[in-house]
Amino acid sequence: KLAMFGLVLVCSLFLIAMIGPLLTDDPTKLYPFRNEPPTNQHFFGLDSLGRDQLARVVHGIRLSLFIGFAAVALETIIGVGIGAVAGWFGSWIDATLMRFVDILLGIPYILLAFAIISVVGRGVGAVTATIGLTAWLSTSRNVRAGVIQAREQDYVAAAKVVGVSNWRIVWRHVLPNVIQPIIVLGTMGIGAAVLSEAAFSYLGVGIQEPTPSLGLMIDKAQGMFGSAPHLLIFPGLALIITVLGFLLVGDGLRDALDVKDTGV
Repeated sequence: KLAMFGLVLVCSLFLIAMIGPLLTDDPTKLYPFRNEPPTNQHFFGLDSLGRDQLARVVHGIRLSLFIGFAAVALETIIGVGIGAVAGWFGSWIDATLMRFVDILLGIPYILLAFAIISVVGRGVGAVTATIGLTAWLSTSRNVRAGVIQAREQDYVAAAKVVGVSNWRIVWRHVLPNVIQPIIVLGTMGIGAAVLSEAAFSYLGVGIQEPTPSLGLMIDKAQGMFGSAPHLLIFPGLALIITVLGFLLVGDGLRDALDVKDTGV
């Protein structure tokens, strides 16, 4: 039931992201009033610059979903590639790649992300790249473990006997059999990526004005909860619902697919 509830939340978010911008104001349009509470004309009120808060929340959700999916696609490509190479070839290749992964896992996530974002810069593309380049570690470990188990199976031995190349065996026969944990990690990773983007924007190193970002809106609403609580409540609820929806769906997929964390 929780997984289905999460699926309803995710589908609702997609609907908002697709249709919402067509039904709301320009998120950069300035109205003459500031910090106006919710009214019949502006359902979420106006922010400190006089911009429609509903429009900014809707566009913030769309931006969060885009960054979440793009970052997960990048981290999946990197994690699957490194994990497959390490698990299939083993020996010094496996040892070298996994020690590199261990070193990165030993660095606090926020420090690693700050180091990367200081190089690639700020903005949507930079935040997406930063999240993707820091979140592939667990994927690589799980894929490696799955490939190690799969390479000992009879169908792999049969493919080697008939002369199938290593890359074709891995791509056509091994990876399809370890796809289940990749799906689960990717689904839950979207929620984590959305939260990371909000955290970067909240700390001032992510999305910059005037681009609508849930984390940036929460940051700008600091100290205004007493006088204008709507500036914090609505983007905060949108962020919670977005992350919760993907985590519930991912948790449901993990139970349905009987996936266990096999990263070693």
